[in-house]
Amino acid sequence: MFPNHPKGLAPLFFIEMWERLCFYVIGGILLLYALDTERGGLGMPALEANDVVGTYLAFVYATPFIGGLLADRMLGFRRSVLIGGICMACGLFSLGTQGETFFVLGLTLVCIGNGFFKPNISAMVGNLYEKGDPRRDAGFNIFYVGINIGSFIAFVAAAWVREHFGWFWTFRMAGCGLLIGVTLLVIFWRLLAVADRPPQKRPDDVSIARIVATILLPAVVIGGFGYWVAATYFPDSPVKPQMCGFLSGMLPLIVFFVRIGTTANAEEKPGLLALLPVYVAGGTFFMILHLNTTALTTWAEADTDRHSANAFDLLGGSQDALPSYFRNAAADVPRPSRETLVVVEPRVARMFGTSRLDLAAVQELQKAQPGLKLVATAGSLDGVPASTEKAIDRRGANVYPAGAVTVKEGRDSHGVPTVAVDVAQGTERIARIAFVRTVAGKDVPVLLVDQKVYDDVYRQTDANTPSLQPGEFLRVTSPELFQAANAISVIVLTTPLVLFWAWMTRRGRTVGTAHKIFYGLLLTMASMLVMAVAGWLTQHGTLKVSSLWLIGAYGVVTVGELCLSPMGLSLVTKLSPKRFVGLMMGGWFCATAFGNKLSGFFGGVQSLMEPMQFFLVLAGAVGLVAIGIRVLLPWLDKVMKQYGA
Repeated sequence: MFPNHPKGLAPLFFIEMWERLCFYVIGGILLLYALDTERGGLGMPALEANDVVGTYLAFVYATPFIGGLLADRMLGFRRSVLIGGICMACGLFSLGTQGETFFVLGLTLVCIGNGFFKPNISAMVGNLYEKGDPRRDAGFNIFYVGINIGSFIAFVAAAWVREHFGWFWTFRMAGCGLLIGVTLLVIFWRLLAVADRPPQKRPDDVSIARIVATILLPAVVIGGFGYWVAATYFPDSPVKPQMCGFLSGMLPLIVFFVRIGTTANAEEKPGLLALLPVYVAGGTFFMILHLNTTALTTWAEADTDRHSANAFDLLGGSQDALPSYFRNAAADVPRPSRETLVVVEPRVARMFGTSRLDLAAVQELQKAQPGLKLVATAGSLDGVPASTEKAIDRRGANVYPAGAVTVKEGRDSHGVPTVAVDVAQGTERIARIAFVRTVAGKDVPVLLVDQKVYDDVYRQTDANTPSLQPGEFLRVTSPELFQAANAISVIVLTTPLVLFWAWMTRRGRTVGTAHKIFYGLLLTMASMLVMAVAGWLTQHGTLKVSSLWLIGAYGVVTVGELCLSPMGLSLVTKLSPKRFVGLMMGGWFCATAFGNKLSGFFGGVQSLMEPMQFFLVLAGAVGLVAIGIRVLLPWLDKVMKQYGA
């Protein structure tokens, strides 16, 4: 890939690969971690969990606006990337620490660090090429392969580490990977000087102080007002106050980028204005692509047959199918033995599933379930024997002092009962324990579940439904691994697609960059139509469907991604004045942030619609934007020809 390109492309490729590995670890598991009530996760309601993920994705792509601006005016690209990498590593280690404060701090640091890292490493790739260099698009395609190699490794590594060591070590593993990327940047610091440039500022440029006063401060004020209105007058709406606040706060940024184009001089105006529809197309595309972290992750976990073809088992990408998997499983899917599940009250079941039991609850369980034995797999409790069996430890839960665990029962905005389990900040666990039952002379671990979960496991069974041995669990593909289909498709399809564009050029039928973006939108719409068919096959969500539908949708959207995303990044570097490249790259990521927040919103309301209807709505939204780009194609082609793009 590299011999015909500038020397700096290879180190930037690998630096980005390691950074993306870490980024996609978070994207792959954040929703699962937030929703999880069986493996020690946070146990949030679906609407709240999707809102957290959408807000994180929005800000992780909105902060490049500031990071690009500071790189242009003050720091330069290399220093910005270094600061961003260190900040993100700190955020990942914070996520790998128990406590709500560390969770929020970790996501905040990752968002800030990404703001410095992401737009500026992309700008460095563009700076490797002279204006009009025909290798630029291919260079960005190669760079994109690095992103997706990191993405593929992330999903496989995350699935293996999560299954064997738990949520916290998965985040810590990602932090270590990011430190490798930072080390590579330092090693190749001098070589990458050619991709950097000193900060530039013209007398007529808008000052940072003015940007803060006229854009960021109004964004905060208007966003706060939007949040207040939603929280005060529409508290039970599916559109959460955070969503209203974020979208309101984006308005000043939209006005800012429009004004940059409309007030620019005659030489710069056409290119800056042409970026606006490119931003709209990019935001729409990422609204669909990043459903992989919200709605499509939910689909993979709840509606996809993950037991029939466990192709990832050789890579360690499988996990035990715990009770939630069987809610809509067919009757021929083996169920866990009834002796493996013990029914307890919902409050205690949620405490056990989120791995937050207090000592008082453990003592109550011992009295209520005299047939169960208690073993300690870490730490110690008076009178409780120890066990070193990994199979038992994996079904265990952490125990904290009496009074340290708070359980709050309520209802979400859909009226569904919820149970929130919190541990007092800074409280150390006393021990890790598991409940076991003796069956045929052997101690087997059991799961504590409430009556509804128990009924869901066996509802669609009959006399012929296979039953597993007590303590055994069906092995299924980890849901985050399906996101790897996107990464694998990018790696496999990039070279053929680049060769296809080159072949078209040799035939005298060059496909313009704007046309590639249009085709990318059409393919994005097609991916949602594939999922609409899959939604129809679930029979209103009562059956699981083949994983090939989800993999196929990822394959189609990936071809759209290769047509659209690298081209968008490339166009920003082609159509922007040099002193604005970082800032306008920030605009691309602001558009992405807008789409990402909508990904979180659609993930939250997914359960309110029939599966087929849900995906048809998304396909229609993309189709409308594609029509708009098609209407603008003649003008966009003219502008790009003017700038040699």
